[in-house]
Amino acid sequence: MKKSNKNRSCIRYNMLKGWWQIVHNEIEYEKWFPQRLTQLRMRKGVSARDMSLSIGQNTGYINSIESGKNFPTMKNFFYICEYLHITPKEFFEEGIADPEAIQKMVENLKKLDGEQVDALSKIVEGLAK
Repeated sequence: MKKSNKNRSCIRYNMLKGWWQIVHNEIEYEKWFPQRLTQLRMRKGVSARDMSLSIGQNTGYINSIESGKNFPTMKNFFYICEYLHITPKEFFEEGIADPEAIQKMVENLKKLDGEQVDALSKIVEGLAK
């Protein structure tokens, strides 16, 4: 019996721990998502109003997301990513400040030959230090 109660306690603890992590992550996500959208929109150099209209929404749509009042539907999230010329994956990659510029660089890198790629790789390594 004692082992059974101990196992139940461990299971309950792990369930609560998992629940807490999920809730905690959602709270962080609710703060992070609007900030990320604002960062990417400003990097593109467009107003929230213009972006809202460009994706077929009312004038205050992007502002309501950036202020944390609303979240986009999945369909609208895809429209936002399309407008920003990024993938949903790139939207969630925190360490990349300008995913659109990196995407363009990768497209250009594919056009280079091996020697050019090696030379650029050395330059980038030097800049990254």
